[in-house]
Amino acid sequence: MRVLLIKDVYKLGRAGDVKRVADGYGRNYLIPQGLAVKATPGALKQADRIKESAQRERARLNQEMGALAEQLEGVKLAFSVRAGETGKLYGSITTMMIADSIESETGFRIDRRDVDSEPIKTLGVHQVPIRLTMDLVPEVTVLIHREGEPPESAYAVAELEEEAVEAFAELQAELEAEAALEEEADEAEESADDDDPYEAEADEPEESADDDDPYEGEADEPEVSADEDAYEAEETAADEFPDEED
Repeated sequence: MRVLLIKDVYKLGRAGDVKRVADGYGRNYLIPQGLAVKATPGALKQADRIKESAQRERARLNQEMGALAEQLEGVKLAFSVRAGETGKLYGSITTMMIADSIESETGFRIDRRDVDSEPIKTLGVHQVPIRLTMDLVPEVTVLIHREGEPPESAYAVAELEEEAVEAFAELQAELEAEAALEEEADEAEESADDDDPYEAEADEPEESADDDDPYEGEADEPEVSADEDAYEAEETAADEFPDEED
């Protein structure tokens, strides 16, 4: 369905934009939440007015939230958790937990829906975007460390993860390079086969010597035996010298 946004919607569009969305998303979320209306001809006539109004409101919010955005960029949130040997948590750090921690650090209440993150389930350092406005999306640093270890230990886990990622990237690059070389070699071999001037001649069947023998037809004729030659000679002589009657 097509909808006209009447408020800014993160990762979808700005107020006054016309968007095509899934029917369920439009009917069950955007319209009931007052974020959009159906893009009817009457509603579309209001699009320019909605855009102008939204631009003024956005500028006001950006000015109000600017200082908070700068403050959040430097915020570090530490969570002490239990985790397995592989670094996987026994549980997860949710958006609600992050919002509560931000309020504890800054005194500013963040709606958990403005925390742009899936539940975090691994040790390490995680950058989490916070949606203040369409234009202001600062990131807070979330340090997740084992119980009994200092928050800084999360950086060691992050370094190990980076090294593992780099090693994997290098291995993948090497494998891709080898595959490319093999492909080039195969193409070169195929090209050499295509350019061989004797390939067609070699593939043609050789004609036998019998095909060029001018006497092949005569050789196939049956031979006349000596007895048949003698019989024919007697008949010829009888015809030439008939017996005289007594």
